[in-house]
Amino acid sequence: MNLIARDELKAKLDAGDDFKLVCALSEWAFQAKHIPGSIHVDNPSKVTENLDKSDEIVVYCSDPNCPSSKYAYHLLTSGGFENVRRYEGGILDWEDAGYPVEGAWSEAETEAEATK
Repeated sequence: MNLIARDELKAKLDAGDDFKLVCALSEWAFQAKHIPGSIHVDNPSKVTENLDKSDEIVVYCSDPNCPSSKYAYHLLTSGGFENVRRYEGGILDWEDAGYPVEGAWSEAETEAEATK
């Protein structure tokens, strides 16, 4: 399995690199919180609607123990996608580093902090 480290992923996002960042969590989890620039794909039948086999793809889910990104990685690579990597740390590792997130939950947390 090809992995990408948090700092490399952050550098790619900051540089505006052309790749697809795929959140493999449920729709609810994605709406609550995700890494900025992510697209949501939690249904294997929708992969070809959002991704092209020539795309550079990074998949992630919640944390190293979450099976969703492992499964997405397997589906993509076995389906002929050749440039796929997995961000093993997921959204929890991203937040632990203090990096920004988007979504309803992140907005609610920001508003709660502002009212303190």
